[in-house]
Amino acid sequence: MLLPALALAPAWAGEAAATATPTKILFRNVRIFDGQHAELSAPSQVLVSGNQIERISGPPLPTDQPPADTLLIEGAGRTLMPGLIDAHTHLMFATVPQMTLLTADLGHVNIAVAKAATDMLLRGFTSVRDLGGPVFGLKRGIDQGLVPGPRIWPSGAFISQTGGHGDFRQPTDFPAKPGDYTYAERIGGTVIADNADTVRMRTRELLALGASQIKLMAGGGVASYYDPLDVTQYTVQELQAAAAAAENWGTYVTVHAYTPKALRQAIAAGVKCIDHGQLLDDATAKLMAEKGIWWSLQPFTDDQPSAFPEGSANWQK
Repeated sequence: MLLPALALAPAWAGEAAATATPTKILFRNVRIFDGQHAELSAPSQVLVSGNQIERISGPPLPTDQPPADTLLIEGAGRTLMPGLIDAHTHLMFATVPQMTLLTADLGHVNIAVAKAATDMLLRGFTSVRDLGGPVFGLKRGIDQGLVPGPRIWPSGAFISQTGGHGDFRQPTDFPAKPGDYTYAERIGGTVIADNADTVRMRTRELLALGASQIKLMAGGGVASYYDPLDVTQYTVQELQAAAAAAENWGTYVTVHAYTPKALRQAIAAGVKCIDHGQLLDDATAKLMAEKGIWWSLQPFTDDQPSAFPEGSANWQK
């Protein structure tokens, strides 16, 4: 369970007075949901030392005050549970519209995203796996305690082929000038890589910047500018270049893909995780199980209307 850091400012009453900062937190009279059982625990207390749970004890609960180095939080029978993990999010792209991120002042966008990170923490998400977007600075700010937010496992920029799911250029940007970088690339939102050597280089750059894992676009998408959902992207050799570079760094590649063809190509290249994959068949699912490939569905719920108008090009995809 991740707990937000607590800092108590020294009191000032005419003269400075040193105030001890608690090193432990005691949650008293809480009912615990452990994520493994449907039932809540009996009223309990949980002692946390640093960021580790030191002890969980049940009734009878003590009523005396804890030691001076322990902050007491009275639960009054409320539920205490482990922090949630969002396995697939985009803190930047999910907070503001894509066109805003690609055209607005980045300082304003960063402020909006810092608030979104705080809101996510308050919703109970203490860790997120960010699978594309310029969040290295946000992660550093959270890690340094400048703004409250969840732990971020960042991918950094999407790696995409020309016309792929991560190509945010306008049609008027084609044909692209050799060596010309778009604004989306300059801010770390995406990178366009069209051969194995460039994919390898961009992967190494993202790892150097602090990527926890690498995200490649191996197929089309619903919100793509150019490519239908069933398009297969990259070659095995191109995907393999990223997978080998990530493995040498001690991490892995995950891919955005939906169809059996795109998934099988990525698996052949050595990727370790598939994100989405809702169109795969039984044979491909069995192959993933045999190879030990992780499947992150990012299930979509139908409790809110589609972001795309019915009958639009994106809706049809």
